[in-house]
Formats: sequence, structure tokens, C-alpha cells
Amino acid sequence: MLTAIFVIALIYVFIRMILFAIKAAWGIAKCVAFIVLLPLIIVGLAIAGMFYIALGLAIVVAIIATIGWLIAL
Repeated sequence: MLTAIFVIALIYVFIRMILFAIKAAWGIAKCVAFIVLLPLIIVGLAIAGMFYIALGLAIVVAIIATIGWLIAL
């Protein structure tokens, strides 16, 4: 009986650790996408001659970053 309780608890902890790892990996992926991919997209648009789209995207991102910074204070 004690072994069954231990196995159930072990499975529960294992599942919780897997879910935590998935959530952490998703958070890290979002940070990497924001820090690395967004500037590359803006530079790529500028190089391709789509300055107005790149400028608009940069302004929107700057506004969102400023609002996020103000909310964090």
C-alpha cells in the first residue's frame, strides 16, 4: 500500500515537472523571439525597401514597450 502511494506521488511530481519545463521553455522562446527575431524582421523590411512598414512596426513596438515599462513601475 505504501509503495502504491509512493508511485502515485512520484508520477504526480513527474507530470508537474514536465508542465513546468514546458511553461519555462515557452517563456524563454518568447523572450528570444522578441529580442532576436523582431529586430531582424525590421532590418529585413528596411533592406527590402519597405521602409514605411518597418517604420510603422518599429513605432508600434516602441509604444508597446513604453506602456509595458510604465505599467511595470
